[in-house]
Amino acid sequence: MKKIVIVAIILIVFASVWFGLRFLNEKIEPVICTMEAKLCPDGSYVSRIAPKCDFAPCLATRTIKLYYYDSDKDKDETGNIKCSREGLVAIEREIAISQTPIQDSINLLLKGKNNLTNEDIKQGINTEYPLEGFSLRGALLKNGILTLEFNDSSNKSVGGSCRVGILWFQIEATAKQFPEVQQVRFLPEEIFQP
Repeated sequence: MKKIVIVAIILIVFASVWFGLRFLNEKIEPVICTMEAKLCPDGSYVSRIAPKCDFAPCLATRTIKLYYYDSDKDKDETGNIKCSREGLVAIEREIAISQTPIQDSINLLLKGKNNLTNEDIKQGINTEYPLEGFSLRGALLKNGILTLEFNDSSNKSVGGSCRVGILWFQIEATAKQFPEVQQVRFLPEEIFQP
């Protein structure tokens, strides 16, 4: 009986080795997906992934508003530009859902004309952003007051009162779309000064 058990074990070991080697020798064909890309709502692209060659999922997004300026909507009865908030126009865009939607929205606004479509421009919507050397350094929201700190290494945020007012209004309106923001402060305090 002992010999039968030993022979059975040896046969099982040989069978396992034989099947194992046979499996290792089989060639596994790699899956090659087509080189297509899909445009996601936030403007990013995803490609196809193996093994089924489905598109990778887009990041979850949310709709936000970026505020630009249309001087035709900001004129008095004699046709003079008032340089007021009345000229602001909201453009909806998608951003990835993140822990910092306010900063993400401001950063997207600061990219300026890069966010405007040909159709937006044909409608008269405009902005001076992007400004060379001007960027958002940080943001702090406390008790409804949003403090935005900027870097303005080229002093592009200064100028005439009309110009700097519109630049200010665009950022302020973009920030205030978030219900938790009641007031917006800018640092350093000398930015957006005429």
